Amino acid sequence: MKATVFLGGGRITGALVAGLRLAKYNTPVIVHDRNPHKLRQLKKQYAVAVEPDLRCAVQQAGLLIIAVRPDSVSDLLRTIKIDHPLTVVSLAAGIPLSKLRARLPSPARWVRAMPSPASRSGRGLTALAFDRSFSRSAKREIRDLFEKVGMVLEIPERQLDAFTVTFSSSHGYHALAALAASAQKIGLDRKTALISATHALADGILSCRESKIPLDKLLEEAVTPGGIAASAMKAMDSSGYKRSIQRGLRAGLAQARKNSRRA
Repeated sequence: MKATVFLGGGRITGALVAGLRLAKYNTPVIVHDRNPHKLRQLKKQYAVAVEPDLRCAVQQAGLLIIAVRPDSVSDLLRTIKIDHPLTVVSLAAGIPLSKLRARLPSPARWVRAMPSPASRSGRGLTALAFDRSFSRSAKREIRDLFEKVGMVLEIPERQLDAFTVTFSSSHGYHALAALAASAQKIGLDRKTALISATHALADGILSCRESKIPLDKLLEEAVTPGGIAASAMKAMDSSGYKRSIQRGLRAGLAQARKNSRRA
């Protein structure tokens, strides 16, 4: 049986492998990386097969996943030789299909994927953008893989960078850390601050996700006019809360475009 082969043994590979193991994915998984320590750790944690030889790893692939940093993609692709039709999935943020296709042309068939590190728990979210000429069955194969670790969206490639900037779980962790730290400064102990901040973000957002109530209605329910929450929210907005988020997203988008220029 051909394997699902990851080229790159970093954090996102670890998250995806963990999620696939949780989902009892029965296709063989092989990971290649130049760093033997990463390979030993992945083998120990997830019982995956590891292959330090790049050529041998590629030869065993039924599905090839490029999981290296964007600035390493071009050098990696120059060393790969493919002599049969093969679907190649790029997890490299910011590098468009046109450049991937130019670096590794047919018979490689390209798709870009942006999976979340939350895939390790089966609660991930992945956006897919397919190259031209993908059949419905070929798309289904890729969707099936990523649906094992969470929700999947197929979107136009022109939206993929904006999605990448927006969907990162770092936003939630960053907001949680900031809210918990601020709660400590107004008098809560560390444990209580973290519990209350986690409830505000995680439980509130989970309720929004699972409820059929529109977001504006939930916000209206949570914020009583003239109340404590209303006062806090008004002060945050007047301090540039929304502008700060917009600046952050624009900075992330600029980095994605920089990745593309370097590729």
